[in-house]
Amino acid sequence: MRVLGVDPGLTRCGVGVVEGVAGRPLTMLGVGVVRTPADAELGDRLVAIEEGIERWLDDHRPERVAVERVFSQHNVRTVMGTAQASAVAMLCASRRGIPVVLHTPSEVKAAVTGSGRADKAQVGAMVTRLLRLSAPPKPADAADALALAICHIWRAPARNRLQQAVAQHSLKHPPKGRT
Repeated sequence: MRVLGVDPGLTRCGVGVVEGVAGRPLTMLGVGVVRTPADAELGDRLVAIEEGIERWLDDHRPERVAVERVFSQHNVRTVMGTAQASAVAMLCASRRGIPVVLHTPSEVKAAVTGSGRADKAQVGAMVTRLLRLSAPPKPADAADALALAICHIWRAPARNRLQQAVAQHSLKHPPKGRT
């Protein structure tokens, strides 16, 4: 499976592509950051993020896009920008028919490091180790994007089994009033 991980942000939107399957060594195919100037108009920044994500989708042709789920932060302005960048990434993927999966920061940290409370340095160190890189990707947004892709690859088999079980249960036990 080839996954584009997106760590959304208005100033720095981390992107990283990882290929592989759960239980086998993974391969990094690309990592980077889509940057926008902090003093640019919001609309221009969102267009720049869209253009950057579209280039990554064109260049790497992922089968899935894993985006960090936006959570409530103390700084409403920061969370709004993150949510807007997240929506752009989801739109770009959905427009192409590429499934989008959202993962919480603690879910990603737990998958990659074993602790949902890991700091950025721990995430970077584990991404470096798991992908057999010579150094942690910089900035941390790039490492976080790779961590999102790794998390999805590792968790996809369990998610698929759960979805199949729910579907089978629904077939055997349809809601009352339906046949």
